[in-house]
Amino acid sequence: MTKFVIVESPTKAKTISKFLGKDFKVESSFGHVRDLPKSKMGIDMENNFEPTYVIPTKARKRVNALKKEATKADEVILASDEDREGEAIAWHLVQALGLEDPKKIKRIVFHEITKSAIERALENPREIDLNLVDAQQARRILDRLVGYELSPFLWKKMFKGLSAGRVQSVAVRLIVDREREIEKFNPVEFWNIEAELSKKESNSQFTARLAKKDGKVLDKFAIKNKEEAGEIVKDLKNSEYKVEKVAKKEVKRQSKPPFTTSTLQQTAANNLYFSAKQTMMFAQQLYEKGFITYMRTDSVNLSAESLASAKKTIEEKFGKEFSLSEPRKFKTKSKGAQEAHEAVRPSDPTKTPEDLESKLDEKQFKLYDLIWRRFIACQMKEAIFDSTTVDIVAKNYTFRASGSIMKFEGWLKVYPASFTENLLPELSESEKLELEKLLPNQHFTEPPPRYSEATLVKALEEHGIGRPSTYAPTISTIQTRNYIEKNEQRRFIPTETGLMVNDILTEHFPQIVDIDFTAKMEEEFDDIAEGKTKWEPIIKNFYQPFHKNLMEKYDEVEKKHTDEETDEKCEKCGKPMIIKHGRFGKFLACSGFPDCKNAKAIKKESDKIGMKCPKCPPEAEGDVIKKFTKTKRIFFGCSNWPKCDFASWKNPMEEGEKKETPDA
Repeated sequence: MTKFVIVESPTKAKTISKFLGKDFKVESSFGHVRDLPKSKMGIDMENNFEPTYVIPTKARKRVNALKKEATKADEVILASDEDREGEAIAWHLVQALGLEDPKKIKRIVFHEITKSAIERALENPREIDLNLVDAQQARRILDRLVGYELSPFLWKKMFKGLSAGRVQSVAVRLIVDREREIEKFNPVEFWNIEAELSKKESNSQFTARLAKKDGKVLDKFAIKNKEEAGEIVKDLKNSEYKVEKVAKKEVKRQSKPPFTTSTLQQTAANNLYFSAKQTMMFAQQLYEKGFITYMRTDSVNLSAESLASAKKTIEEKFGKEFSLSEPRKFKTKSKGAQEAHEAVRPSDPTKTPEDLESKLDEKQFKLYDLIWRRFIACQMKEAIFDSTTVDIVAKNYTFRASGSIMKFEGWLKVYPASFTENLLPELSESEKLELEKLLPNQHFTEPPPRYSEATLVKALEEHGIGRPSTYAPTISTIQTRNYIEKNEQRRFIPTETGLMVNDILTEHFPQIVDIDFTAKMEEEFDDIAEGKTKWEPIIKNFYQPFHKNLMEKYDEVEKKHTDEETDEKCEKCGKPMIIKHGRFGKFLACSGFPDCKNAKAIKKESDKIGMKCPKCPPEAEGDVIKKFTKTKRIFFGCSNWPKCDFASWKNPMEEGEKKETPDA
């Protein structure tokens, strides 16, 4: 009896093949085998939004090969991932391969690619879950309707090359709103006062901060300016500093839960500087190699087997004193949590990162190391600290100093967190102290920070925008569309194009960029997945008012005039150059278009790096400026291009500094 197993990727096929016998043949579909057509809408609005699916040209050869194998097999086992996307792939395979006999088709799912998991899945096949398929189909159709109808509107009202997306537009709005908060922000001055103190006849110094005056707690803005700070410093002159109270207590810090998709992306961004897209790519590779569990999940559940394995590993590697008597379990708190998966964890916790280092490339290893340590740490005892708080009085003022000493590492042994010990000397009540310095410090309130990869993922999750599988592609898409970009601090800022698109959508299609409305749509997709509702009415309820509004706007909204005049003359025909907007921002174009098609980038002073081109002759010396490739990668080139072709991936100024710096 021949059994034909179909998965999505070649790596997954190769890993599964190792666990199956000679009766099984495993092949890959290379992802989706059917989709909506690219050249047209592909949705029949008059017939209950019936989609028309086609086999893309690049997939036809593969589909024919799979069809041939399926015809020969006694059983066709569909083993794509167990989420909505995977379920849709399984359903599309049935349609594309013409699998008509339901008795011949089996659907299996597993959360990790291990021998035991594959065997369990084969023993417990099920039918394709059409509710999950419908949920994926509803999202795909809704996004197609928005994208295909709204993009031409943007072209007509602004300029060609723009596009809009349902979830992506909300992500852009978050970034735009934050940028405008920052622009409107007015910093407020405040001061604090610190005393550098020491024990008498001792070299041990420590710092205490002014906390109270006349027994009342001073809030952040209690000292408003230099004059008020100066008055306090003057008032404290020649004061005696004496310990009023010493409070000691034991503090326990518990480890964080195991990773979900969101927390994995956030932590990898903060610790490893991976983008969300990179994190998911490396996690997919680790999953397909059989080293971690499925990486798209919002659950923190852990299997009994993994908990037992973690306990064994902890006791063998770190000692029984680090092991819990009972497993620690976590509750999923994510908004709109769905898909009853486990957390992201090592498939076999006994395999340490060092055990797998030779089988992984550098970035896969770093991510596995992070996942393994987070999982093992969540099953280790708490870290224990002795925390000390000291109140010191001087006249009618109270200063406070805090410090802690680690007594037991616990989970910090395997998963170090950002923790610095602030050690205080042994102090006793009524003890007199020496004042070394009194330091008034000026501060200003700061605006809310721009979003990073980590904080944007967190915001999307907290608002219920998207689901585990959508965070990375959403962020990647709005960068590719040139609606947002990263600054030198790796924070997101909106581009001029992003600001313009956001403003026109906010003004004329508020629902598209409304955070609560988009989150509600996600909940409706969840209801479809759970079989609580059908997908067609949800699409209809969205599309009819959306389409009606769009048609009205086509007639009433004037084309946004974005061209700007300049004093510069076209070097080809002599006519004035104008600033136009395009997909990648502003550029200079000849006003004589289409007779003259001269166009070029705008040279910004901010793009100059303060260095003349090393390749240009002295009489025509250009500036070295920061430039971008079509894929938005930064490089450095001559401002006289194309007359001068000097280019470098590295900043020549920094290269020069390195050459002049002697070896350490």
